[in-house]
Amino acid sequence: MNRNKFMWLTALTGIGVTLLPQASFATETQEFSRNQLIGKGNPDIIGDSYTSKMHKEAKAAFLKMKKEAGKSGISIEVVSAYRSFQRQKEIFEGKYQRFTNQGLSPEKAIEKIIEYSTIPGTSRHHWGTDIDIIDGNAKPRPKSVLQPDLFHGDGPFCKLKDWLNEHANTFGFYEVYTNNANRKGFKYEPWHFSYAPVSKPMLNAYRTIDVKQMLQQESILGSDHFSDGFIEKYRNENILDINPELL
Repeated sequence: MNRNKFMWLTALTGIGVTLLPQASFATETQEFSRNQLIGKGNPDIIGDSYTSKMHKEAKAAFLKMKKEAGKSGISIEVVSAYRSFQRQKEIFEGKYQRFTNQGLSPEKAIEKIIEYSTIPGTSRHHWGTDIDIIDGNAKPRPKSVLQPDLFHGDGPFCKLKDWLNEHANTFGFYEVYTNNANRKGFKYEPWHFSYAPVSKPMLNAYRTIDVKQMLQQESILGSDHFSDGFIEKYRNENILDINPELL
């Protein structure tokens, strides 16, 4: 081997060794901690209120989408974005107490809750990638804004829904709980959109969590009524039976 070729190979080997740690770090940055996945802390969340807190990448994409919608006279308003484990726990337990106080059995109360609300530790809102949105320009504004009929027919948010159907995917946002008669789990939510570039890898990471074990470790009111069968059904239907574009 001549000297020039030896020097070239040595330099190339040196470059490869230098790049290896960087390649490893790039892989590690795609991993998510258990706390991130169940809503107990995420360094990528920015914002200072429950309507403005989002994953930083989702927030940047949302602001671009909001600006574009504004050109059509639509003011996309966030009703709910990032939701911590503790906040979801308060929502779930509040409904559980109310329904059981009304005479429902614990099992029936839980069934009623999960028509629209998630069990703490299992919400997509924990990731900062999902948002509930309405049109702030719509008048008159209903008292309860998150109702499916408001997004169809002559509802005040029809213009927003039509615009989202045509443009949301361009910005990386997809409707999560679609109006598909064959879909199970949570009911149709035309207001709930997810930023796929981040939520898809987070869902893939979430699949590795033992949901039963996680729920047993957390002190959640009513969790003693989460049977093995219930948890398996909830995982398959409420967590995974969503818009295929987000899987």
